[in-house]
Amino acid sequence: MRSLLRILLSLLLLIVVLGLLAATLGPFLISPNAAPGIADAGSVAAPDSRFINIGAAGEIPLEIHYLTQPGPAASEAPTGSSETETAIPPFVLLHGFTFNAFTWTQILGPLASDAPVLAYDQIPYGLSAKPVSPDTTGVDLYSKSAALERLFRVLDALDIQRAILVGNSSGGTLALEAALAQPERIAGLVLIAPWVHSKRPILPSWLVALPQVERLTLALARYLGTGSPLLAYSYADPSKIDESRRALTGAHRLMAGWDLAWGALLQRSLTDPVEIAEHLDEINQPALVLTGDNDQVVPPADTEATATALPNASFAVLQGCGHLPQEECPQQVTSAIAAWLDAQEGALAP
Repeated sequence: MRSLLRILLSLLLLIVVLGLLAATLGPFLISPNAAPGIADAGSVAAPDSRFINIGAAGEIPLEIHYLTQPGPAASEAPTGSSETETAIPPFVLLHGFTFNAFTWTQILGPLASDAPVLAYDQIPYGLSAKPVSPDTTGVDLYSKSAALERLFRVLDALDIQRAILVGNSSGGTLALEAALAQPERIAGLVLIAPWVHSKRPILPSWLVALPQVERLTLALARYLGTGSPLLAYSYADPSKIDESRRALTGAHRLMAGWDLAWGALLQRSLTDPVEIAEHLDEINQPALVLTGDNDQVVPPADTEATATALPNASFAVLQGCGHLPQEECPQQVTSAIAAWLDAQEGALAP
């Protein structure tokens, strides 16, 4: 009996040791080699794509891919001067996690009937640059503050002095951060299922810095970026997703090293909590807050709570829509925005 017990204890110890070895060494089986692809995004860009470099002197180049539509009285990309011509500031569209500027293609034209429109790929998504953080100067490229700074650099580079920010999911969070940071530049907000009250894990910096965690986040980045699983999850009716939409969502896969850049972003996000919910009562710009009634990513109740906490917000529920109503229900989105603009009675004008 004692011999059997010793054998069982020895087997248990062996299992524990093997488990620890697997947890310690297993992540190193994940290849650190960058995904293949092209280096020049312009060679695969759509005919209406535009690019601009927002890297400051001495920094690495940060090429931003964007789409634009002129407003009713403008003939070129949105600028600060067109704001006075249309009375409504330009719309600047901010996509969510794992998506890109092409998520807005169905509403670019309708919004442009009121004002110029700009949608850009936030780094490292879509066809924008794919740097690995930190860069050669030690700059942390994937902190929330870095994303906020890049937003204002884009506005400056395109001479947009004041804008209405339209943000979906984490793009809504970025829009709120911008309104809080430089309120004089943000005329209004359209928030579509903003990622405000939803929680994600935040880990200690020492743990995130482990090479094993770096490899695991790289594996997760490849999973999210290779098959775009969040696309179907973000629709109330995934059968509406055609191959063209899948290809646009996966535009990043055309570029070399997209996986390493996505992995760097994910790793940084593990130590960067979302805290904007604590400051919603300080954001006084007119706001329209929208949710799809079948949103599985950000519950409609969370979006409604965001609208309630904002001092000057309207709230609307879009029927039969998921987390990406700008793709799935574009007419409902543009109708809601048009009604909101009419209700402002000049409040958005300079």
